[in-house]
Amino acid sequence: MNAATDTPPDTGVAPRRKARILPVLMGILGATLLGGGGFYAVYSGLILAPPDSTGRLAPHAQDFAFIPVERITVSLAPGSGSRHLLFSGQLEVAAASRVELERLQPRFIDVINMYLRAVDPRDLAEPASLIRLRAQILRRLQTVAGQGHIRDFLITEFVLS
Repeated sequence: MNAATDTPPDTGVAPRRKARILPVLMGILGATLLGGGGFYAVYSGLILAPPDSTGRLAPHAQDFAFIPVERITVSLAPGSGSRHLLFSGQLEVAAASRVELERLQPRFIDVINMYLRAVDPRDLAEPASLIRLRAQILRRLQTVAGQGHIRDFLITEFVLS
């Protein structure tokens, strides 16, 4: 205490500020450690791992079959440089699901047709577009068929005319 004014000496704001910053820093450090640990657990497959590390069914010599997808002709927008896209493919499916999936063929064609009509015609001419198209179509077909039935989608014909 100061004898002249009987008030405690001015110690400044620094100790009080340190007391407020310490819990915030501990929270940030804890969140970083927990986030990093969670990322590692998912990334390494300790939790939420698919049946196979690639996310596909384990390959067996005779555990799959191919279902052809009929040729689809898509009219392209005027001014795109091409008038039509001729497209066909093959579904790689689990052998046990073949009969059931053959019944869904009209639905598969509808999904593919709707997706191809929504794609910008300029994107179809790019070399890397085939990889994107294949991945997008596969994802949509797997959604229609259900989990574990369709392994892959192979594009067998892709002609811009």
